[in-house]
Amino acid sequence: MRKLFLILAISLVVSTEAQVLPLREHAAKIDEILADRLNHLLPELMQEKGIEMWVLVSREYNEDPALKTMLPATWLSVRRRTILVFYNNPKEKIFKKLAIARYNVGDEISAAWDMKKFPEQWDALSNLIKTLQPKNIAINVSGNFAHADGLDYTDYRLLMAAVPADYKSRIISAEPLAVAWLETRTPKEMELYPKLISMTHAIIQEGFSNKVIIPGKTTADDLVWWFRQKVNDLGLTTWFHPSVEIQRNDSAVFDHLKAFTNQEKENIILPGDLLHVDFGITYLRLNTDIQEHAYVLKEGEKEAPSYLIKAMATANRLQDILTAQFALHKTGNQILKDALAEAGKENIIATIYTHPIGYHGHAAGPTIGLWDMQGGVPGSGDFPMHYNTCYSIELNAATEIKEWHKQIRMMLEEDGFFEKNGFRYINGRQENLILIAGK
Repeated sequence: MRKLFLILAISLVVSTEAQVLPLREHAAKIDEILADRLNHLLPELMQEKGIEMWVLVSREYNEDPALKTMLPATWLSVRRRTILVFYNNPKEKIFKKLAIARYNVGDEISAAWDMKKFPEQWDALSNLIKTLQPKNIAINVSGNFAHADGLDYTDYRLLMAAVPADYKSRIISAEPLAVAWLETRTPKEMELYPKLISMTHAIIQEGFSNKVIIPGKTTADDLVWWFRQKVNDLGLTTWFHPSVEIQRNDSAVFDHLKAFTNQEKENIILPGDLLHVDFGITYLRLNTDIQEHAYVLKEGEKEAPSYLIKAMATANRLQDILTAQFALHKTGNQILKDALAEAGKENIIATIYTHPIGYHGHAAGPTIGLWDMQGGVPGSGDFPMHYNTCYSIELNAATEIKEWHKQIRMMLEEDGFFEKNGFRYINGRQENLILIAGK
């Protein structure tokens, strides 16, 4: 059995390495996707949200989260102060992508600052506003989403001073547009996302194998750092430090804080342990976020105990209950309330803390519960769900294990896509425990 697991782990890692593009191809793919988003998605969103001009401002190393997603692959940060201006007038069929900057921002956004005519950058912006005469000017200020609140105080003050007096009353929050820009996935991106999640699953499979784990010797922290090193070795990055938790037949009581903070670093993995990992990667500007479980077989065992198999099935059922509540324009708080109510009817002890995912791990869009806020999340939880958005279906179901004389939690997280046809997992979900040979 151990030989079989080792062969599987090796085949998975070879497959994962083959999917990582060389840097030059990686950059070309990013720019291809960005051009598609800027030229097709952005004008559609601006028209949908009723926004005629969107102004984004950032200084080097203090990038607005939305603006950063608009930089070409070769720009690792903005240069000096970069001001992007998008103007959309569907009646006149005019769409402009401009930068009040010294340089073009890649191939898609043209520099629109005549430094001889306007030595001061803000004067160039003021002149552009007067020329285009937008009915409104959206800026990135938001009380609900950090992703849409990227305009810092200094630039806000300077921007407001530069806006012509007649246009100051036209300043509005860009929150609906900024969130839509960040949360909406295009067909080109959805061609890539299955590969990202497949790679994530493959790395977890390898980590939960005897290639990495030697029961009785390997610690939880050893496994955590293996995941970090593996990501680095593959030429990938991650947006959070992984966590590994062990549940077993002992007196320890489940604690949400301990479950994701690696507090028991020197805990040695043993036969009979139920392992849990929280792990994700960042690649091609998209993120994954996956939680799965493995069981370390005891001597003579060929499968996990029936009570753990049943606990996994309960957690899968909770996933189904949650995703069945997804509906266009339904808020995160409404989805949470209805899902918890249905889980209660089925006697499932549920905790739901699902979030959008995309350009950020904890991304812009409707928050569907936090582990310590099961009554709803003010602000981001009141945001409605839209089509063509991705979510990390993150939750846990508690099960009483008589054989262990305590309650355990099956903590699952899988990334999925919500579209007109409904919800689907992008690369499947875990329904069976990963098995690790005990020796």
